[in-house]
Amino acid sequence: MPTLAILGAGPRGVGILERIAENLAEYDVPIRIHLIDPHPPGGGRIWRDAQSGLLKLNSMAEDVTMFTDASSTIEGPIAHGPSLIEWAEAVRTGGILDVETDSEVRAELESLTGTSFPTRRLQSAYLDWFYRRAAAALPDSVSLRVHRATVAGVEGEPGEVQRVLLDDGDVLEADVVVYALGHTGREPEPEHRELLRFAELHGAHYVAPDFTADTDLSGIRAGEDVIVRGMGLASVDLVVLLTQGRGGRFEGSRYIPSGREPRLFLGSRRGVPYHSKISSTLAAPRAQAAYFTTEIARRLERDRDRLHFHEDFWPLIAKELLWGYYTELFVGHPERVRGGWDTFRERFHDLEWDAPELRALVEEHVPDPLDRLHLADLDRPLAGIGFASRGEAQAHIAEYIRRDLHLRSAPEHSATLALFYSLLYSLFDLSTVIDSPKWSAKSRAVDLGERWLNYFSYLASGPPAHRLEELLALADAGVVVFLGADVEVRAEASGRFVASSPHVPGEQSARVLVDARLPATRVGASDNPALRSLIESGVGTEEHLEDDEYSGSTGLLQVSRADGRIVGSSGRPHPNRFAVGPYTNAPFVGAFSRPRTNAVAFRENDRVARSVLAHLLEIARVSAPA
Repeated sequence: MPTLAILGAGPRGVGILERIAENLAEYDVPIRIHLIDPHPPGGGRIWRDAQSGLLKLNSMAEDVTMFTDASSTIEGPIAHGPSLIEWAEAVRTGGILDVETDSEVRAELESLTGTSFPTRRLQSAYLDWFYRRAAAALPDSVSLRVHRATVAGVEGEPGEVQRVLLDDGDVLEADVVVYALGHTGREPEPEHRELLRFAELHGAHYVAPDFTADTDLSGIRAGEDVIVRGMGLASVDLVVLLTQGRGGRFEGSRYIPSGREPRLFLGSRRGVPYHSKISSTLAAPRAQAAYFTTEIARRLERDRDRLHFHEDFWPLIAKELLWGYYTELFVGHPERVRGGWDTFRERFHDLEWDAPELRALVEEHVPDPLDRLHLADLDRPLAGIGFASRGEAQAHIAEYIRRDLHLRSAPEHSATLALFYSLLYSLFDLSTVIDSPKWSAKSRAVDLGERWLNYFSYLASGPPAHRLEELLALADAGVVVFLGADVEVRAEASGRFVASSPHVPGEQSARVLVDARLPATRVGASDNPALRSLIESGVGTEEHLEDDEYSGSTGLLQVSRADGRIVGSSGRPHPNRFAVGPYTNAPFVGAFSRPRTNAVAFRENDRVARSVLAHLLEIARVSAPA
């Protein structure tokens, strides 16, 4: 019987399992499946149940699904199923009975709404149910065995049976191996190794980039100063664990300390947190895309010999963001503008997104500065500002956060939601050409792989609003201090870390430094032995991009975009090994899929599952007795 080994039982691994189950009727091949993960199937490592109940998704319950739907452009069958909120409602009403949770998760499930931000533990229960549903859908001709182990490596020549080595000493034989390992850590980079050595030598404490739920924070003492580099989602989780996680609590807008918290000095390149999620609703119909669409993206790809993100795509995307925003402002809130929409639109059409004339046009027609959108200012809100004191910087950044929360929640500022939709659909439209071989090396490696996704996350994938409200309460309580923008940190001979910002006078010294961000992906330095051994053996290779303007590695595992096969140092796809997930060079657009958006992950899962089944069917035919 042909055998498949799926390495990783988190959302991508069980997503592949679900696509295998749904496509089997077409391929009609009896197979044996090994599903391997040290953590329970469904949640895997990142979304496991065994973590703090304080940690949450940054997506609303109505925006999370594990199921394909009518929007999915896939070859395999569409298998409808509930989104997270629909699942919770079915559990509450008795439509779904096979869900067992503890009292804490059950209480959350009972009160969950579509706009709630669920805990990771509740998401783990949904993923566990999804896994069990996928496993139950497998026909009797398929055997499934789950191994709670870590894969140490895989051996075997191309075209031959592969030997999957487990850390418990077991060895599994498989005809096909799918790597679905999700987010993995990595060995410390040179800078981080130096900081770790410095901390060990001087009795200081340094925390390198890591997944916050896995980070050992016991070395951070109560009451001591801690410098934190990073103000994104990893920083939000860190703050939660070092405050509420140590017994503090919020009473309304006040934070009541437990006395076990450290004092946190937060800084980053921008100097402000990611924008919160939006709770307003549109007052006018959503603007139809005008400057950047799927058709425009494909026309650019067709007409250009080489694609450059900043020259070819960003000006159109930027104009689209402004178009969506000002359409909602003028049409939905005419009382907030001067003059008519038709007049503004006509003049707007001929101006570049960053033209001084556009800024003048906005100031002429939009009297309240809160309603004016200037994209450069939005990206770097502290640029060009010098503060006379740290207290002035603290007050300014706190007021910026309050103002931003107001803009993303008040009904009269629903243009902010229109901006989000324009950004989201620009991401979808861009994804239609993301696989083009015409991209310049720098565009693919830096502009698309780093800057564009960082910009998107900063504007559209930040924390729930209440996390920033809590941050303000912590600042009022003196537990959190804002360092400012363009923060630099140095290690001094005195054994202390020192942080400074060119915008804020003075410096901050501390025994502890935390780099609150996820580790940068580099498969060859992964802390997962199965991934790392791919590079060491030459079976896999890190993607290297080079042209006459740029040369460098993305750190991502190179796979065939057509079917997910791993591409080795020879440049040829491996016949027996496939890979999906954020560590590959296939497009990755987030942990979970939104309903009705033709999710990239579902398309990739279906392509890979069908390729795997086709290969297993061929093996079965070859090995069948004549």
